[in-house]
Amino acid sequence: MTMSDAFWEKKRIAVTGGSGFLGSYVVQALQRRGVRQDQLRIPRRAGDDLRRWDACQSVVAGQDVVIHLAATVGGIGINREKPGEFFYDNLMMGVQLMEAARQAGVGKFVAVGTICAYPKFSPVPFREENIWDGYPEETNAPYGLAKKMLLVQSQAYRQQYGFNSIFLIPVNLYGPRDNFDPRSSHVIPALIKKCIEAVASGAPTVEVWGDGSATREFLYVADAAEGIVLASERFDGDEPVNLGSGNEISIRDLVTLIARLTGFEGQIVWDTTKPNGQPRRQLDVSRAARLFGFHAQTSFEDGLRRTIEWYRRSLQP
Repeated sequence: MTMSDAFWEKKRIAVTGGSGFLGSYVVQALQRRGVRQDQLRIPRRAGDDLRRWDACQSVVAGQDVVIHLAATVGGIGINREKPGEFFYDNLMMGVQLMEAARQAGVGKFVAVGTICAYPKFSPVPFREENIWDGYPEETNAPYGLAKKMLLVQSQAYRQQYGFNSIFLIPVNLYGPRDNFDPRSSHVIPALIKKCIEAVASGAPTVEVWGDGSATREFLYVADAAEGIVLASERFDGDEPVNLGSGNEISIRDLVTLIARLTGFEGQIVWDTTKPNGQPRRQLDVSRAARLFGFHAQTSFEDGLRRTIEWYRRSLQP
């Protein structure tokens, strides 16, 4: 038995959002370490609405570890459309769940935040110590600030109660099983869907928001899940920790790459009336490497190929 397997042996683990995109990969990473189905609690919103205090109490009861991944999320468009909903849902889920876990005597709480918590004009690469140096990018600030309150709560609870809670900051994720709904998807699935549909229909153009100058960093979802599980096993500190690949790409170059991988050879039309979002995003990932040995393993092009292949298979009857 490895040290990782030994950590999880006999522990009861609640994974909120465990049936979602990232959560399903976290559950798989746990299962690879020998965690059995009867050790896992995977609440679903229909029966365990974490905006309700009684649901939070029910989910954490008897658990040794809580990994909080549940969130109301989406791309720039739906963040602009529903800022109040994104703020309320994420704040209430996180704050109540951590308090319920503290009251229930949970041994470890893993809070997963978002890169949207960083200030709009953070120096690149984003270092954890810069997280309080300004206001987040406006289009997703309500979501980012709601998630950032988990860092405040985590540190406050450690200081007052000795509660073992950690806070992780993943960069933009992508991979198979992502959300491809154009109304709420993030940039990679949205672009893959547009390009594949354009190829199928013979459309001469694909329209993309912004001017292509913004940059992003992306982390393959299975790598992110491994980072979260490693942190759960090995890290017990109060400082926030970035999870990313450390690689930055412009949206313009991203569109060019996805067009090539999907076989779209038409014209890209930039809708500059739409926002770019945060000007640049790239994380300093040295803290995760130092504290719990996390390094992203999947190259960006390989990850994109797997995502495109999965999406194509999902379209087959």
